[in-house]
Amino acid sequence: MSNLWKEIRSCELCADTLTPNPVIAIHPKAKLVIIGQAPGTKVHDNGIPWNDASGILLRKWLGMETADFYDETKVAIVPMGFCYPGKGKTGDLPPKKICATTWHQRVLESLPEARLLLLIGSYAQKYYLKDVGGKTLTENVGNFEQFLPTYFPLPHPSTRNRFWMQKNKWFETEVLPELRKQIREVL
Repeated sequence: MSNLWKEIRSCELCADTLTPNPVIAIHPKAKLVIIGQAPGTKVHDNGIPWNDASGILLRKWLGMETADFYDETKVAIVPMGFCYPGKGKTGDLPPKKICATTWHQRVLESLPEARLLLLIGSYAQKYYLKDVGGKTLTENVGNFEQFLPTYFPLPHPSTRNRFWMQKNKWFETEVLPELRKQIREVL
C-alpha cells in the first residue's frame, strides 16, 4: 500500500459536507486508468469502485471480466471526486472540484505504466480535454480517435443515459468495438 493511497484514504477535504470515504484503486503497474465521476451511495458505503449497476454495464462495454477489472495491477480507478458528493434535486451532486485539483496530478504521476485513460462522463472530459475537447460529451465520444492514444472519452454507463444510448446507436456499433480493441492492446 503506497503512502499516496494512505494519504487519500485519510483525506477529509469534504468532511464539512459528508462522511469522507475516498474510493480509489491505484497500483504503479496499472496500464488502464478509469476516470469517472464520483461514487454513488452504494459504492461510497461499500468502498468498492463501480460495484453497482453502472459498473456492470461498464464492464460489459469494456469486454472485461470482473477479476481483471478489479486487478489493480491492470486497472486504476480514479474518480473525479473520491467520495459521494451528496444528493441534489435531480440526482447526485457533481463531484467536488477540490478532489481532482488536489489529487489527480499526484495520482497520475504514481502510475508510470498507465497507457490509456478512459474519461467517463462530462466532468472527466471537461477536466482532461479542456483545451481540445468538443462542446458536448456526444462530440467527444463521437470523435474519440482524435484523443488517442492517451484518452478515450465515454458516456457514463448509468441507466439514466438509456435515451442517449438509443439516440446514438453508433456508440455500440462503432465506438465499443474500438474501445475493446484498445483495451486488449493496452493490457
